[in-house]
Amino acid sequence: MRVGLLGGSFDPAHEGHVHLTRVALRRFGLDRVIWLVSPGNPLKVRGPAALSARMARAQEIMRDPRVIVSDFEAQIGTSYTAETIDTLKAAYLGVRFVWLMGADNLHQFHRWQRWQDIVHAVPLGVLARPGWRQSGLHSRTAQQYRHMRLPDRASHVLADQIAPAWCFVNMPMMPVSSSELRAKGAWQHNS
Repeated sequence: MRVGLLGGSFDPAHEGHVHLTRVALRRFGLDRVIWLVSPGNPLKVRGPAALSARMARAQEIMRDPRVIVSDFEAQIGTSYTAETIDTLKAAYLGVRFVWLMGADNLHQFHRWQRWQDIVHAVPLGVLARPGWRQSGLHSRTAQQYRHMRLPDRASHVLADQIAPAWCFVNMPMMPVSSSELRAKGAWQHNS
């Protein structure tokens, strides 16, 4: 089984997350995607809305039987991706996990706790985001692991690669973001 992991605060989940997930399922040849709704983001000063509200919104907007919306990180007591991946890999031997992220996260991935452990634990599926293609592709992580990059025409075999491996795919853009929705008052912050 090939499973994509899409982590984030999902504050709030929106059509851009849905679009990115559907593209990832198709382009990376995944059987499932798990939305890991994080209890918080250690890199953000302001905390997210209540986890229960974010989970409810994510379940409401993501209506695809191949996608699981999960509060797994809250269940195991972490906000750190490396710990999440370690726990999942230990619990589900034989599952081929792929960490999914937008190019905006690739741009600052080197700031994540144990980021190199993540790169060496699972392949990375990177999807274009409006305004972030070039900065993601010129990021510290992309440069350091440039020789481990699969061409996008081989994206469907990413899950079968031994980490470190990563693939950047372009996709039709949806100009929506959680921060924009919060700024417009389209999502109430109730932490």
